[in-house]
Amino acid sequence: MEDIETYSTLLGEIKQRIRSAQYEALRAVNHELIALYWDIGKIIVSRQEGKTWGKGIVEQLARDLQIEFPGVAGFSARNIWRMRDFYLAYHAHEKLSPLVTEIGWTHNQVILSKCKNDLEREFYIRMTRKYGWTKNVLIHQIENQSYEKTLLNQTNFAKTLPEHLQNQAKLAVRDEYTFDFLELGEEHSERELERALLGKVDTFLRQMGGMFAFVGSQYRVEVGDREFFIDLMLYHRRLRCLIAIELKVGQFQPEYVGKMQFYLAVLNDHVRLEDENPSIGIILCKSKDKTIVEYALNNSDKPIGVSTYRIVSTLPQELQGELPAPEQIARLLEEVE
Repeated sequence: MEDIETYSTLLGEIKQRIRSAQYEALRAVNHELIALYWDIGKIIVSRQEGKTWGKGIVEQLARDLQIEFPGVAGFSARNIWRMRDFYLAYHAHEKLSPLVTEIGWTHNQVILSKCKNDLEREFYIRMTRKYGWTKNVLIHQIENQSYEKTLLNQTNFAKTLPEHLQNQAKLAVRDEYTFDFLELGEEHSERELERALLGKVDTFLRQMGGMFAFVGSQYRVEVGDREFFIDLMLYHRRLRCLIAIELKVGQFQPEYVGKMQFYLAVLNDHVRLEDENPSIGIILCKSKDKTIVEYALNNSDKPIGVSTYRIVSTLPQELQGELPAPEQIARLLEEVE
C-alpha cells in the first residue's frame, strides 16, 4: 500500500513538472514569435522612412516570404502591415513594449484594434497575462467595458484595508457585471438568481475576475442561538481572504451595508484562518444610486464594495469621462502582476 502511495506521489510530481515545462516552452515560443514580428515591423518602418511604399511592395514581400518559408503561417500581406502597426504603437513605450511579449499575437491584435488608449491597452495586456484569457474572453471583456467598470468601482477599501491590499482589492471588484450567460428574464427573484449562478458557477467565477474560488451558497454562520445565511461565499486566491456576496434583485438600500458589516465581523471572528486577510463583502444589486452608496459606505469599518449586475448585454455606457486621473490609473495597474 505504501509503495502505491509513494508511486502516486512520484507520478503526480513528474506530471506537474512536465506540465510546467510545456507551459514554459509555449511561453518561450510565443516570446520568440512576438519578437520576430516586432523586428519585422521595425525593419519595415526603418526602410519606409523617406520613401513612399504602397501596397505592392508589402504584397511582393509577403509572396516571397511564403515561397521561402512554405507552410509557415503569419506572412500574409495583411499580417505584415499589422507587424508594422504593432511596432509603431509600442516602440516608444518603455513599459508596454516588454509586456506585449507576454501574451499571444491574436490577443495583441485584438487589444491594438479595440483599445485606443495606452492605459486601457496596458490593463487588458496585464489582465490577459494574469488570468490567461482566451481571445473570445478578451473580446467579451473589452466589449463589456471591464477597464472602465474596474476603475469606477464603489468601495471603501482605502479606509478599511491595509495599504498593501487596497489596490489588489480594488482590481478584484467591478462597478458592474454582465451575467448574459444566465437563462433568466429581467424579472426574477433573489433565489432564482442564486440558483442560476450556481448552475453555471464556473462561468460566474470567470466573469467575477478569474482569481475566485467557490466556497458555498447559503453559507451558514451561527451567532448566539440564531443561524444566519450568506447568499454566496467565495475565496480570493491572491488576496487570501473570504468574499461574502449578498444578492439583491432591486435597488441598493443603505441598510444592506449594516447587514454586510455584521456578516464580515462574524466571518473574521469565527471562520477566517489565522494567516488569512480580513474578509471582504460585495453587495450585488440590480441598480444603485452612486451618491447613496457613497454615503452608506462612508462610516463603514469593514471592507465592502457595491456593484450592479445586468442579465443581458446592453449598449455600453459612456464612462471614459468619469475615469480617475492617468497617474492614479498607472499606479493601480502596477498591481496587476
